[in-house]
Amino acid sequence: MSSETKTSHSPQILTRRNFVLGGSAVPLLAACGNGVNSQASQRLDARVDSAQEFMFQEVPGTEELAYNAAGVLIMPLVTEAGFGFGASYGRGALRINGATVDYYNAISGSFGFQIGAQQYAHALFFMTEEALSSFRGSPGWAVGADVRYAFNASGASLGIDSNTLTNPVIAVVFGQAGLIAGATLEGTRYSRIIP
Repeated sequence: MSSETKTSHSPQILTRRNFVLGGSAVPLLAACGNGVNSQASQRLDARVDSAQEFMFQEVPGTEELAYNAAGVLIMPLVTEAGFGFGASYGRGALRINGATVDYYNAISGSFGFQIGAQQYAHALFFMTEEALSSFRGSPGWAVGADVRYAFNASGASLGIDSNTLTNPVIAVVFGQAGLIAGATLEGTRYSRIIP
């Protein structure tokens, strides 16, 4: 009789367990943006389109840079926050001839006195095929001292010339108010992702 009791109760316990486990898994699956039929890549492309349009309008000379570049990585929104230790994170798209070919995230961390948060966007212009190949072939490409930063003074053009175009990688950091002078991406690491 005790074996009948175990048998008759086991399906109920199993059913309840499956119900609880299944019920708790539904919100987790719904919260995950990487499922089949996910719209994450379209949303990210839309953000990249908006950031690129803003950059072209607010930072004169960037459209010419993009035209001459072998590829452009656009990070539409990077959030940086810190309280003693700082970190930043953002996602964007690499475009070649205006078409998205890959998606990347950008991560950095720093130590030192820092309190607060800020958001900004940036673009990396790969001016040579070699620089673009090095970036795409790396499992975790980091910004070093060899990256040239393009700045302008009070809304003037970036002053693109033949010397500028020979730099392998040019970085432009911009935000809601336009170009952010003095900003640096040094130490930022980029990795390919699937949004």
